[in-house]
Amino acid sequence: MSVHDPALTERGRALEERGPGPVRVTLSVNGVEHSLEIEPRVSLLDALRERLSLTGAKKGCDQGTCGACTVWVDGTRVLACLTLALTCEGREVTTVEGLAEGDELHAMQQAFIAEDAFQCGYCTPGQIMSAVALLKEGHAGDDDEIKEWMSGTICRCAAYPRIRAAIRAVRDGS
Repeated sequence: MSVHDPALTERGRALEERGPGPVRVTLSVNGVEHSLEIEPRVSLLDALRERLSLTGAKKGCDQGTCGACTVWVDGTRVLACLTLALTCEGREVTTVEGLAEGDELHAMQQAFIAEDAFQCGYCTPGQIMSAVALLKEGHAGDDDEIKEWMSGTICRCAAYPRIRAAIRAVRDGS
């Protein structure tokens, strides 16, 4: 059954009414299609971690305040704990696991290691996903701008100076 209310459309198409029970969802994650049967209220974070065993994105606060669950949907940073998996159908989801090319780490992953930009490592996947995105967005002009655009991802160990050093290293091609 389709909903015909124009207020309930996404990208110019009517949203199909689905649920309340489990529904079949196809997610493209890191370039691989996955078909899952989930309840419509399942978050993208839970689908990634519990159904696809992609545990890079961390469940920190589960309220959208810490940023540990940051992933990209169609290249845009999102908090996976606040994003319904169902809404990602037909879109490309990228997790920290999808940054490396085979055994070759992404430049930001390498920089985090070289700059010792983590302590406990819990926030590291979210920090890396945000750091790569902020460079693509052009928000790494100076440390103040980096601080501002990384502010949604909390590091409880306060490794911020080293995180900024890793971002600068990638920005500067070091």
